[in-house]
Amino acid sequence: MIDGYIFLNGQKASKIDVYLINHNLVAKTDTNGYFAFNNLENGIYILLIDEKRIKSYKSIHEIINGQSIRLNIRLNEDISNIDEIVISSNLKEVSKLESAAPVEIYKSEFFNANPTPSIFDALQNVNGIRPQLNCNICNTGDIHINGLEGPYTMVLIDGMPIVSGLSTVYGLSGIPQSLIDRIEVIKGPASTLYGSEAVGGLINVITKKPEKSKSFSTDIFGTSWAEINLDLSTKFKVGKKSISLIGLNYYNYNLPIDNNLDGFTDVTLQNRISIFNKWNFERKENRIFSIAARYIYENRWGGEMNWNDLFRGSDTIYGESIYTKRWETFGSYQLPFKENIIYMFSANGHDHDSYYGDLKFQAKQYILFNQLTWNKSHQKHDILIGAALRYTSYDDSTPATESTSSTGLVVNEINKSLLPGIFIQDEIKFNLRNKLILGFRYDYHQLHGNILSPRVNYKINSIDNKSILRLSIGNGYRIANVFTEDHAALTGARDVVFSEELHPETSWNGNINFERRIYSERISSINIDASLF
Repeated sequence: MIDGYIFLNGQKASKIDVYLINHNLVAKTDTNGYFAFNNLENGIYILLIDEKRIKSYKSIHEIINGQSIRLNIRLNEDISNIDEIVISSNLKEVSKLESAAPVEIYKSEFFNANPTPSIFDALQNVNGIRPQLNCNICNTGDIHINGLEGPYTMVLIDGMPIVSGLSTVYGLSGIPQSLIDRIEVIKGPASTLYGSEAVGGLINVITKKPEKSKSFSTDIFGTSWAEINLDLSTKFKVGKKSISLIGLNYYNYNLPIDNNLDGFTDVTLQNRISIFNKWNFERKENRIFSIAARYIYENRWGGEMNWNDLFRGSDTIYGESIYTKRWETFGSYQLPFKENIIYMFSANGHDHDSYYGDLKFQAKQYILFNQLTWNKSHQKHDILIGAALRYTSYDDSTPATESTSSTGLVVNEINKSLLPGIFIQDEIKFNLRNKLILGFRYDYHQLHGNILSPRVNYKINSIDNKSILRLSIGNGYRIANVFTEDHAALTGARDVVFSEELHPETSWNGNINFERRIYSERISSINIDASLF
């Protein structure tokens, strides 16, 4: 028998897991900090305690002739061993170690080490993610994951699909780095939970919580190219139960440079302002209520060095000029029931006004997204059921929104679509080492009909959680929007012809992920993370 008491910072520690790692046994301390392993045979036993926020403890004991061993173990906190929290894998906060789906986390400190004016530039430091410029003159771009093109990457803000359609090309540079608390990355399909566009991967931008933000902060930097970036933020309370965070970002680059002497600007000139406001409300039983809004205005141009606004839309001097006006709002509200039911919403409007030489391209897009989820735990099962509805309205100045009337006239027609969907997921925890996720989603599109998206995730870990193997397979799909995703689709001396109907693009992906954590006395921890897809 091996038993004893565990103390944390001098106090009795309850609910602490104690492992005999060479015999796959585990015991949990009671309210008095007591644990016990009974009926042990003679032999060597390796005892391990490896809890979050606590310095690891390991000892070796030998039982001879059935003797009993009594221990008094004193532990201390270790802030270097705090495990990260993720939400992208299951639409709720869970420990990264407990997540069956591989999720990478990049905190604000990671990006602060190399300041950039936007998330688009910041993500170039993340392994497996490649921001790519698609236009040498207007410098618009997208984000590639695992080699797939930008439209296959889904970008979320606080779990809501904000960046899509028109903003796939023009909205990424408008997310200021100063608002980021952390970024979560899933490589591979995530359509089972998030629907269309989550084919190549998922980037979830988690904004700062007002209560954890600084009362006032400012950050300004410039570059040798005469770029200026300014970030201001402040928080304040309104009454006793609400707190707000306001952030302002201003970016300006207005010095045409032509180092390669080709007569064109090397970098697009930009003048951008973004205002962000987030509110958190305190409710009974710590129920969630959060709402946020953001507005962006940007004026960018590139082209011949002697171009100015007077030549906008003319064929005298070539230039590409883009005006962007964009608003967003999103939030979460936990319904006042005993069950864990959360309503989430997002809405955004994108007004695009541009000229590519003398070619005019104007577009307006409005997206409304609603989602209701119910989470229920029962024995070994953690069940998540959800319903989602996405409404899109799109209009532009291309043939994409033209139709022929009964009289033979070509008229403009706003494209409107509804995409309802339901999903269910069961997370099964067989034991401390094995966990399985089974998920399935059904969507219905008015043009494309039924769309099915299953997923399977399996996780096995060592008993001390230092080695984790994750196996994943899933299906992702995307509704193609050719003209919104490629502004140059109609430029040049060519005809655009669709020889057949466009169907949703689908992709099956298998992923193997291995994670290993190594602790030592000199270095708090070394993490090894490898994936094969």
